[in-house]
Amino acid sequence: MTQTPRARTIDVQTFINNHRFSPFQWTIFGLCLVIVMLDGFDTAAIGFIAPSLIGEWGVSKPALAPVLSAALFGLAAGALSSGPLADRFGRKRLLVVSVLVFGVACLASAFSTSLGELTVLRFVTGVGLGAAMPNAVTLMSEFCPDQRRATLTNTMFCGFPLGAALGGFLAAWMIPQWGWRSVLLLGGVTPLVLTLLLLLLLPESVRYLVAKGRPVERIRAVLARISASAADAGSFVMSETKQVAPGKSGLGVVFSRSYAVGSLMLWLAYFMGLVIFYALINWMPILFKDAGLAPRTATLISALFPLGGVGAIFFGWLMDRFNGNRIIAVGFALTAVAVYTMGQTAGSVGALVLVVLIAGTLMNTAQSSLPALAAGFYPTQGRATGVAWMLGIGRFGGIAGSFLVAELSRRHMSLSGIFTVLAVPGLIAALALLVKQFSHPEKGSAGASSRGEALGH
Repeated sequence: MTQTPRARTIDVQTFINNHRFSPFQWTIFGLCLVIVMLDGFDTAAIGFIAPSLIGEWGVSKPALAPVLSAALFGLAAGALSSGPLADRFGRKRLLVVSVLVFGVACLASAFSTSLGELTVLRFVTGVGLGAAMPNAVTLMSEFCPDQRRATLTNTMFCGFPLGAALGGFLAAWMIPQWGWRSVLLLGGVTPLVLTLLLLLLLPESVRYLVAKGRPVERIRAVLARISASAADAGSFVMSETKQVAPGKSGLGVVFSRSYAVGSLMLWLAYFMGLVIFYALINWMPILFKDAGLAPRTATLISALFPLGGVGAIFFGWLMDRFNGNRIIAVGFALTAVAVYTMGQTAGSVGALVLVVLIAGTLMNTAQSSLPALAAGFYPTQGRATGVAWMLGIGRFGGIAGSFLVAELSRRHMSLSGIFTVLAVPGLIAALALLVKQFSHPEKGSAGASSRGEALGH
């Protein structure tokens, strides 16, 4: 018997799995990639302009700790608040508002006249950045086919270290010509342009629309942009691998018995990874300069560290085929070895360049893979909150890393001693992921096929 028009029921994830990755999905990927790149650029910018602040405002290195960590407090506040809001009100709305906030605040920070003023504006910038990052990861992951989710999400998240590296190279070029304020001007204007593109081109997550029971016409319109075959659907359902109580809030999912241990271990791993990342990205130019390198050379070598994050694409490919917890744990263990080695090779520029690039590849590859791991761990009902809280709690690791190096410098610890201390968090992150695997055994990939209870209307 022939079906009546628009009578067919579509499982949205099965639909996404069974169709090629469309130009529409690549547009979503591109927009989210730029958001993450801007996050990396803006977050790292303050570390690259720090030597200029010392020279222009005559402040000491320890006095820079508040301004270096102000954005990180904002990042934590933005992430922790935006996740539950995105699970309630939608991913797109939060993304547009957050990109607008960090663009305006970064632009304003270029006109700062004191360290205190810059600190406040860096905090506001961080709130916007902190809200944008997890929602970009969540939205992208919810438009990915299961078999490619980790690869695509990791590739998108490579925008963060690439943006940070771009900030270093641009800072080395722009600051001598136009001063440190030019870097912040660029970091402010670009998000404002992006806000307009998001309003025009970015859709709401189709999985979110089904989970929230939004009108069939709206869901159909989004899926039809992936494939015209969705045009005859009369209803939509969504399957979840892991079951949660209907109506449970995002935070309720994250803290539920089924997810609590895994959530804590993800937080710990991300926290420790950011201890390493921000300690190095904020302080490497200064530490290498104090070790005898020319300021420009110190900045350029430091910029190689985040550049290595492109290795996350390879990790994503592995995570789509093997166990993500174990793969990332190995990455963090090797990071610990590489960071320790950095402190032993500072006397040779050639060796330092190689070791910084290797350490950056390992560290950023492992760190950039965690959002994809988290996105695959949580169900749609709590995915934005789960990813956002991992990123938000983890930001306190960045704060700790910034203050840790400031304190070690105040105590006049040697360069090799500082890097030895910074190797320890890598081992802790590796252990945390092994505990997560033990508590929540995963035999398949991070992007395992979603089959289970269907949600829909």
